[in-house]
Amino acid sequence: MNPEFKRIALLGRHTDSRVAEPMQALSRYLTKAGHDVSAADTLGLDLDAQRMPETDLCAAADLAIAIGGDGTMLYASRLARDSGTPILGVNRGRLGFLADITPDEMIASVDQVLAGNYQRDSRMLLEARLETADGNLTRELGLNDVVVQRAARGGMVDFSTHVAGQYVNTHSGDGLIVATPTGSTAYALSCGGPILEPHIEAVALVPICPHTLTDRPIVIPASQDIDIKLLYRDDTRAEVTVDGSHIGTLLPGDTLSIAASDKRITMLHPPGHDFYGILRSKLFWGRDSRKRGNETPES
Repeated sequence: MNPEFKRIALLGRHTDSRVAEPMQALSRYLTKAGHDVSAADTLGLDLDAQRMPETDLCAAADLAIAIGGDGTMLYASRLARDSGTPILGVNRGRLGFLADITPDEMIASVDQVLAGNYQRDSRMLLEARLETADGNLTRELGLNDVVVQRAARGGMVDFSTHVAGQYVNTHSGDGLIVATPTGSTAYALSCGGPILEPHIEAVALVPICPHTLTDRPIVIPASQDIDIKLLYRDDTRAEVTVDGSHIGTLLPGDTLSIAASDKRITMLHPPGHDFYGILRSKLFWGRDSRKRGNETPES
């Protein structure tokens, strides 16, 4: 047994029925192989694993294995970002840009990684700082994106963007996505944003339903900070989310600052991991769309 990964945390959502079988099989396999396996004490599954609070899992592990979809990988990144514990993803979701091991390959791929045969992948995190006009400050880290979006009952929002202190534009529309390369294949992609290769040190600013069609996505260096402010209008407000989690409401007079964090997320992949192959598979590149009507997208 490779001593590099003696302690292994299993992460997943107990509410997803697709997670139970592979997680139980993997816990039995790892325990039999002599690994110390842990899982969250709130995970409602019968596992061969030590139970502990989910917030302690990654700090107490040499490797975290996340079983689920890309949402589970985001959940795992929140747990692992302080400890720096590497994450390995087993895909039980739909697209699976982050969790790239299929259930059929799970045991064989995990064996390869545990034997030291893997590719290490360092991913950027964004830090969002929401400072209100009265001085209250909220901070959050995100692997995918920071999103500013009009409130549910509001009309479109007007807001300005500055990059590295330099005025960029005044936007009108439903909001703005600030996406990392990891997040460029998520919400930003559905809004017409570019796909960024994961190791590029850059972020994409992608407007959401812009009122002016010339308001286009732009890619900037990750070293440049971004400031977003709402313009004054009657009853205007915007909601701020980081990786889909709400962190606060942006009002006129408040400032949302976004910058690359010093912390990073480490992902592990089995040998042969191919980002472009994943794009071809998930986005149906090179396939005849006329023949795709009866196909079921891969999980």
